[in-house]
Amino acid sequence: MNPTRITVAFDPATAALLEKISKETELSQSEVMRRALRFYSENKMLLDPAVKRKVYTYMDLLLSGEHVILDVDHWILILNLLKSLPDQEKFWDAHRTVAQSHRDQLKSKFHTAEEVLVRLEACNFFRLIKNSDKDFTLILGLEQSKKFVKILLEEFFAAIGVQAEIKENLTKLNVYVKP
Repeated sequence: MNPTRITVAFDPATAALLEKISKETELSQSEVMRRALRFYSENKMLLDPAVKRKVYTYMDLLLSGEHVILDVDHWILILNLLKSLPDQEKFWDAHRTVAQSHRDQLKSKFHTAEEVLVRLEACNFFRLIKNSDKDFTLILGLEQSKKFVKILLEEFFAAIGVQAEIKENLTKLNVYVKP
């Protein structure tokens, strides 16, 4: 197959960057450009601000080594086992303490209820629906996670001074941010 020849004009900084990458990778400039175009084509969805924010959130969560990815079946198993504990309140007290620790670590990163909700949505605790600037619906993947998520929200909101009413439904939490 004969290659198609294309002439491209670069400013000096871009030409230097292409040359640098070519030397670092020991690839021809043509191969660097082919790979760059394929990479762009395969990853252009990252230009969407919502996708980009989610990817950076995942990186922030996972690259520090402080978080794990847990299969939903394992999460259900843990929540169901919790129901059989003779003293469940000890767990909920410990969970609140951990949530307070997280809130203290992260309170400088968040300034609004929506920022907190977007962060926790990335953890797959719920799917977030923004009804208005002050009204949110959280669709829980599991009814069993309702109390767990509610405690997280209460602690995170307290850290940033957000007053919110959190109403429980069967598989939803409604969050109303007070003025």
